[in-house]
Amino acid sequence: MPLSGRFLLLASGLIAVMAFSLQSGSLAISLSDWWQGLSEPQSLVLWELRLPRVLMTALVGAGLAVSGVALQALFRNPLAEPGLIGVSSSAALGAVAVIVLGGVLWGEVSGWQMSLAAFISAAAVTMLIYLIATRQGSTDVALMLLAGVAVNAVAGALTGLLIAVSDDVQLRSVIFWMMGSFSGADWSQVALLAVISLLVIGRFLMLSRPLNALLLGESSCLHMGYAVQPLKWQIMGLSALLVGTAVALVGVIGFVGLMVPHMVRLWVGPDHRQLLPLSALGGALLMVLADWGARSVMPPAELPIGLLMALLGGPFFLGMLLKRRGRLSLMGNG
Repeated sequence: MPLSGRFLLLASGLIAVMAFSLQSGSLAISLSDWWQGLSEPQSLVLWELRLPRVLMTALVGAGLAVSGVALQALFRNPLAEPGLIGVSSSAALGAVAVIVLGGVLWGEVSGWQMSLAAFISAAAVTMLIYLIATRQGSTDVALMLLAGVAVNAVAGALTGLLIAVSDDVQLRSVIFWMMGSFSGADWSQVALLAVISLLVIGRFLMLSRPLNALLLGESSCLHMGYAVQPLKWQIMGLSALLVGTAVALVGVIGFVGLMVPHMVRLWVGPDHRQLLPLSALGGALLMVLADWGARSVMPPAELPIGLLMALLGGPFFLGMLLKRRGRLSLMGNG
């Protein structure tokens, strides 16, 4: 199937799932209501609550999936994912620091301040993990994952320290935010995330050929005419911007950047000219489905989306590790 056919298939599925999600909830809004005209309560719920939420879920899913693809190209390993190597937790630390300390130091905290702090933290940790795990153009996967464990532990400890010194209002805000939720989505957040996501994803699409070359190794990439160091800095900076903005707005949501690129890569192969756009659509589709499931599992309560993705992604990651161990065992026996 050509790229256009695959793109159309995923795009159609995404539109269908988004339309279904817009209809679902405590206040039913059917297709017939859309055609006949919405009542005032229905119109308010649709335009002010559900539509910004659905758009936010799609943008976050696309951004996390694309950042996963980019980091996997940088490390040349499919196990690289923002949550596993500590990028998400460090972004969360930056955002929590603004929530807790910002209220004391300068008063009201705004979304762009959280996004900036999350981006700076995520960029710094991405750089640190890369320097630790990469030597002479090759990545030590075990070292990368162990460094991620250490970063997650330190970020979690510092986040816990900030929570310990927060007041009751800040505590409720931080705890609710850290579990991941799209319930507070509004049009200003959607606009901010849309601008950043579309610009960054567009830039990654322009880097498809250099990313393909990077998979062959840094020396091969250099011989093909690409500047390796600026390319690596772009990947780290753009990935941190995507992850940091998403974390600042909706909290920590893991494993999207692991599951979606892996499934899409099995479908279309490693060519980033196909992998990047299809992963963006796949991430958006997965996140909209997960958000609908989080709202539907135990109504009227809502399951935190970060918790749901951890329940899905943990077994998926374990399965990847077991599959990888099986391949290594066969190579050893051979």
